[in-house]
Amino acid sequence: MWANISEALTKRLETFDYNQLVAKGISVLITIILAAIVIRAGNFLIQRVMEGQGKRRFPMDEKRINTLISVLKSVLRYTVYFIAIVTVLDTLGVPVSSLIAAAGISGLAIGIGAQGLVKDIITGFFILFEDQFAVGDYVSIDGISGTVLEIGLRVTKVQGFAGDINIIPNGTISKVANFTRGNNTAIVDVTISYDTDVDKAISILHRVGERLREDMPEVQDAPQVLGVTELGDTGVTLRMVAKTLPTKQWAVERELRKRIKEAFDKEGIEIPCPRMVIMPQIKK
Repeated sequence: MWANISEALTKRLETFDYNQLVAKGISVLITIILAAIVIRAGNFLIQRVMEGQGKRRFPMDEKRINTLISVLKSVLRYTVYFIAIVTVLDTLGVPVSSLIAAAGISGLAIGIGAQGLVKDIITGFFILFEDQFAVGDYVSIDGISGTVLEIGLRVTKVQGFAGDINIIPNGTISKVANFTRGNNTAIVDVTISYDTDVDKAISILHRVGERLREDMPEVQDAPQVLGVTELGDTGVTLRMVAKTLPTKQWAVERELRKRIKEAFDKEGIEIPCPRMVIMPQIKK
């Protein structure tokens, strides 16, 4: 038996065309190199053309341009990949037409399995068409907050505050909060003790707000004191609000809390906090 197998392999190797194998290998390599060149050149052209839109008489929004650049690069990449794969298969002698026909016959089964992919792509087009968010926007998508890095046909990439990159399939996006469109509101609650004069505390908060408006250009209007919002267990809660530039509300809140603490310390106003009193055990 082994003799027969050895003889068959020997005859196969004698009739094998090594020149044809080398030629096909070179063709495949050239196809891969050309695909890489086309992708690189296409990305360069897309970048130049879209950036040129911002210098025209009626320029496009920069974030919109970055979003379109991301999507066009994604479309180019998938298109070149498909053409390159078909070309490689044809070079290797694989009957591409037969594969396409077989794909058509089994298209129903593939379609059922690829419903998620189709949903991702369709949702991606609606995100772009409706301009729900753009590259560079600070958003919260189904509880995931961060800056949009990329919007593709299938996924959206969001970078969190700690640098983590979240890859979200477009088809799963159901709720989006965009913090970049329009001004935001900084909200600060501060608690004072029941012994404190509320009117005096409100007057101090007004002064702090006016100085903050002068020092921080991120604040659009003078901060307002809404008054007493809660009578808690430890004290009276006052609330201040301020209109800010998009995504600047957190920085304004931090600075406002710092200044309120300094002003209250200067005026002798106590910010109450829970205290624990330990009573010594009395021996009988």
